[in-house]
Amino acid sequence: MPKSSHPTPSNIPAPILVRSTGEFAEMMAHLRDQPLIAVDTESDSLYRYHPRVCLIQISAYAHSAETRPSPADPLPTVDYLLDPLHFHRFQPLGELFADPAVEVLFHAAENDVRLLDRDFNFRCANVYDTQLAARILGRSGVGLAAMLQAEFGVVSDKSMQRTDWGRRPLTPQQMTYAQLDTHYLPVLRQRQIEKLKAAERWEEAQEGFAALAELRYEEPAQERTFWRMKQTRDVPEEDLGLLEELWSWREITAERLDRPPFKILGDTVLGEITQRKPTSLEELAQIRGFSDRSVKRFGREVLEAVRLGQQRPTPPFPEPTARPEQLLSNAERARYDSLRQWRTTTANERGVDPDIVFNNDTLLQIATRQPATLEALQEIAAIGPWKARTYGPAVLAIGNR
Repeated sequence: MPKSSHPTPSNIPAPILVRSTGEFAEMMAHLRDQPLIAVDTESDSLYRYHPRVCLIQISAYAHSAETRPSPADPLPTVDYLLDPLHFHRFQPLGELFADPAVEVLFHAAENDVRLLDRDFNFRCANVYDTQLAARILGRSGVGLAAMLQAEFGVVSDKSMQRTDWGRRPLTPQQMTYAQLDTHYLPVLRQRQIEKLKAAERWEEAQEGFAALAELRYEEPAQERTFWRMKQTRDVPEEDLGLLEELWSWREITAERLDRPPFKILGDTVLGEITQRKPTSLEELAQIRGFSDRSVKRFGREVLEAVRLGQQRPTPPFPEPTARPEQLLSNAERARYDSLRQWRTTTANERGVDPDIVFNNDTLLQIATRQPATLEALQEIAAIGPWKARTYGPAVLAIGNR
């Protein structure tokens, strides 16, 4: 389909804002007849200590392919903006997502799938990811903004990338930006499917999509700790207790105010306070990055943290964390290195990134489990029938040396 046949942002119908029971019921009456639903989410992670999904964008064809006037005509798309901050009773949408007959279409699905699980306990049974499809096709520049511009001549409003999605009312600029995140995905998907089938990569893509549907939200493996600050390498060892006290004060304050820690005070400012050890509000005000507003709001608390921190003993250094490959035996490491060399060569031949072949975790499992058959290879979760059939003989040969 030529680019000119699809509407430009100037004549795309405005999105439908869904904030009430009646509006939600109307949306669901439409979506229940749709086998394909494009979805995206917007969160306020730049503005809250505990981020939340603030908007769910949904696009679907206005009617089914069977009822369009002519097979040659592009299907018009209806765009919804579901506001979970105003309206919370939308479990039927989760039931729709969980229906295997409904394909839920994302761009860069991994984060959205996990956030929908975390905030709403939504699970998607049938996923399509336009970014993963683009990567399997060997495309560079797979961010949504780049793809919208290349495919449809649409230029995204970059000023919206750091907007506060938790503020209400939504501005017209926010609504347009959010709408474009899903509006073009159905057409993009159709174009990709044709290319994937022509390149004989459709089955490979389907395996990747199936893996995305299995994703669930997990709490971060690494605990929040002040040792993750690079300033721990810059301050003298005897001042680490002070830096830890300042970091702890910032964490407590950020959680109490529900703001990201960097919006309380930046890491650089904490490091500077640790080195200068101010004893007055005037001295605090001289520290670069510590604004007059911060002095008024947090100054006395910070001075108290400085006082307490100077009495705090030096914290014990954390045990060094070994990378998974460092825990391999000599034989396993040799297999792992050989597998990585094979993966690089294979990826170059196919014109894709190495992790599209196998990611490092999968290679580690092959190296340690040393599967001897294709059936044993497929017991590794990330390896489906297509990858086992396509890569299995070479992988088994390397893994059993």
